[in-house]
Amino acid sequence: MSPAKSAPARFVVGTGRCGSTLLSRMLSMNEEVLNVFELFSGIDQFFRFERREVTGKELAEQLRLDHPMLTMVMKRGGEVPEVVYPFDDPNSRHVLGDPVPWALAIAIPRISEDPDALFDEMIEYVESVPKRTLSAHYRAIFDWLTERADKPAWIERSGTSIDYLADLVEFFPDARFVHIHRDGHESALSMREYAPLRVAVAVMNGLAGEIEYSHEGLERLEREDGAAIDRLLATESPIELYGKYWSEQITNGNRARQSLPREKFLDVRFEDLVLQPREVLTRISDFLELPSVDTSGQEPWIERAAALSRGMPRLRAPNLSHDERGRLEQACADAMKILGR
Repeated sequence: MSPAKSAPARFVVGTGRCGSTLLSRMLSMNEEVLNVFELFSGIDQFFRFERREVTGKELAEQLRLDHPMLTMVMKRGGEVPEVVYPFDDPNSRHVLGDPVPWALAIAIPRISEDPDALFDEMIEYVESVPKRTLSAHYRAIFDWLTERADKPAWIERSGTSIDYLADLVEFFPDARFVHIHRDGHESALSMREYAPLRVAVAVMNGLAGEIEYSHEGLERLEREDGAAIDRLLATESPIELYGKYWSEQITNGNRARQSLPREKFLDVRFEDLVLQPREVLTRISDFLELPSVDTSGQEPWIERAAALSRGMPRLRAPNLSHDERGRLEQACADAMKILGR
């Protein structure tokens, strides 16, 4: 199947633990839009935005890979709500603890009730595509998925994607971006409580030794020093590491957004989304020019989406010690200024 027409590129970008998953769940209430969860996050960072031409088979090999950090955490019992693969279904190909391909673990089960079959179809399609740029490959995948799901539009959202906004802008020059951001102190604290990022940020900062944060490097860590993962899951790493990680993502994204015209980039505060969901979702829908579900001009999906908000979550930062809060505030200060917080 070859899509006849390319749909406009639309992205939700943000740091880790900024509320982008909630926003994606809200946007998925619009039945005319295919929301693709986390397609890019699981592709090895050293391959994800290669500028050379690649074959469909080469990309398919990457899409078949798991993310070792996700596998390491989940097989140790770490909770990852974003993963919705039906491990408990006796007909499923994988059981909990298996190295499940990233897209199959998170994105595909939200599109099909038979995720294994759809994933196989997608891989077969990708392998059939000739050598071309990754930009063209990715566009073709999104178009194939929208046609397969019988929807006219798509939105992709990956955690930490504000960090590689420059690559998305280059690969999708026509794209529009909604940037959802949250108070940096709360994002950092949520990262430290969220098992995959709790370990990932610690590993990135050398707390498990000199590890290259790649598929190969992480697999080697598990093979040679799996006890380090157990230790990092069981301990709280310095909070400033998470504040620094959040801040670097915001700073990288801010550099990239300078090249974008105003009509292609929309800032949304997480706090506004959960407290005023109807107003914020209407603004996002208008900005992205989302297709309407109702020909009368009404948007009933927004009411359903707004009902997903449970208001502001409890704040974590006020409970920090004076010393820890000071270190976190210092780590986040520059990026908080960029966001006008």
